[in-house]
Amino acid sequence: MNQAAANIVLVVFLSAAAWSDFTTQRIPNTITVAGLAAALILRAPLGGEVIVDGLAGMGFAFLTGAVLYALGGIGGGDVKLLTGVGAFLGSGEVVGALCYSAILGAVFALLSVIRRGLLPLLVLNTLDLVKSWRSLGRAGQARRLDSPAAITVPYGVPIALGTLLWWFGKGVRL
Repeated sequence: MNQAAANIVLVVFLSAAAWSDFTTQRIPNTITVAGLAAALILRAPLGGEVIVDGLAGMGFAFLTGAVLYALGGIGGGDVKLLTGVGAFLGSGEVVGALCYSAILGAVFALLSVIRRGLLPLLVLNTLDLVKSWRSLGRAGQARRLDSPAAITVPYGVPIALGTLLWWFGKGVRL
């Protein structure tokens, strides 16, 4: 499979996920599973080593996302989107994309909170979260995405943007 086809598939996959998350606050399994499958199918003709690299990237991205999910920082669709990103980029490139996505995610969340006039609430919730972590859950309140006072943002957007900036900025090849 040529690089242009891989680039197009990655852009379509990430654009669909970001648009869905932005408009509905959900990333459907049809998008994430199709993206994951496309990544592995694109790697298949390139040999076993390339497939294993995609699986390693997929595994690393999944574990990273699962930890963030367990901490209440991202949703399940975001974990599956990250897993697909890992399969596309492979083990050597996924860390850079995750770092870009995390930085853009923090900026996106901060701008969203400021735009909504909720910066004081964010500071209080963050202090509660730190207090909960420091006391191993005996003090403070650990808010989760399903908590009534949770402030959520469509994190699929910064995942997509961060991945594309990394992919095209680094000249990544499958």
